[in-house]
Amino acid sequence: MFTGIVEELGTVIDSRPVTTEWGAGVRLRIAASTVLEGSGLGASIAVNGCCLTLVDQGTDANSSWWDTDVSQETLDRTTVGAMNVGDRVNLERPMALGDRLGGHMVLGHVDGVGEVLSPAPDLVVRVPHTMMRYLVEKGSVTVDGISLTAFDITDDTFRVAVIPHTAQVTTLGFRPSGSKVNLEMDVLAKHIERLVEPYKK
Repeated sequence: MFTGIVEELGTVIDSRPVTTEWGAGVRLRIAASTVLEGSGLGASIAVNGCCLTLVDQGTDANSSWWDTDVSQETLDRTTVGAMNVGDRVNLERPMALGDRLGGHMVLGHVDGVGEVLSPAPDLVVRVPHTMMRYLVEKGSVTVDGISLTAFDITDDTFRVAVIPHTAQVTTLGFRPSGSKVNLEMDVLAKHIERLVEPYKK
């Protein structure tokens, strides 16, 4: 589980197709430092809000790095497949038991892809219609792994007032209009919907 509080901006330094006995996918190599502290083989790290598994790590002359294998399912449902070498990405380690929950409960399971209609600081994101029912005024939403508060909700958009600090330490500072972003809706809303479904008449 994550909190949506980005720990550092990493950089994609390699992206290549791979085929294993489990099928085709992509292996990403990401330069990072903070999120590698205390992270070993098999650790989870959120990349733009997508929970991925550390499968290798090392250090070269320039920086520390880690590798992750991305399945076709993840490529189909997130923006990870569109990442290019040189792209900056939001990174976060899972929260530890007893840590402060600075953002909100984030699973790292992307629900869908949205589109930036207006960039930060007056961020407006278009959302697939099927996901809008999970949004409430002043409720939490995760955009590229960042815990944000939504307001001015329409039939297919929400707005966020992005503060300068968030723009400086996350990818929201350089996401122009037209950018695709990973969205994770509030898990509590999804659980409530599932629980009340049998009682609908």
